[in-house]
Amino acid sequence: MLAERADGVVVRHQGVVAKAHALGTDSAGLAARVAVAAHPALAGILLPPLMPPTERLPGRAVTAWPYGTPVNPAEPDAAPWEEAAQLLARLHRVDPADMGGLPPMRGPAKAARAVARMRAANSPGAAEVLRAWARLPAWARDEAPVPAPDARRLCHGDLHLGQLVRHPADRGDWLLIDVDDLGLGDPAWDLARPAAWYAAGLLAPDVWSRFLGSYRAAGGPAVRPEGDPWPELDVPARALTVQTAALALVKSAAENRDLDDAERLMFDACARIASLPTELWSTTTS
Repeated sequence: MLAERADGVVVRHQGVVAKAHALGTDSAGLAARVAVAAHPALAGILLPPLMPPTERLPGRAVTAWPYGTPVNPAEPDAAPWEEAAQLLARLHRVDPADMGGLPPMRGPAKAARAVARMRAANSPGAAEVLRAWARLPAWARDEAPVPAPDARRLCHGDLHLGQLVRHPADRGDWLLIDVDDLGLGDPAWDLARPAAWYAAGLLAPDVWSRFLGSYRAAGGPAVRPEGDPWPELDVPARALTVQTAALALVKSAAENRDLDDAERLMFDACARIASLPTELWSTTTS
């Protein structure tokens, strides 16, 4: 057993990993996403599937993938930030024109779902996070289409270091995994989590600089080639901050504990977002 959560169960048998996706998963959308991972244009970027989705469990789609070696959380200095950035840049440059039927990237939907979970749980501290949420434009709350010029780029939708594996497992290059949130959208969203961590003080400035520099050097279109990247990253990074803080409140309440240090940093960042004048959004919501 590799993972057992409400949104999916993942098991490994020798060189094969099988994932039973969440109940209610859109089967057509999942099939389109898995087909993209098998597309020749994504070779060397996304881990290819071993087969199309199949309903081997009642009401749950199952996908099968080759096993790859994940990032080792015990070796943070060896984390492949540059490789992740390069893979994202390559993904964002792929023309999705011949990948018909691909649904929207689910980044904004995941943020909205996290806030809904926090509301339903009546989490202590929710009011501060909701004030930050209210400061975001409608598209970042999954309430309107994304207005950005590059809003139909191919995006991963949930980038973090747990979404990279080496394949073949013993000597291969890094590849992106987990296509559940893959789709068309604003590529800045794929940079939003490291940007949010950097802004909150969770990611060291030199690591952020290496990540951003590698993305730009690989021709990534989510931000301008040089200069200040925040006009493109600001709103997605704030949305990821709210999402992370909301889930932290839900998790800490369920475990009957205080926020840990990292969770507290994200919660405090929400307080700063909530205190900003509305005029600061003028360049990102027009």
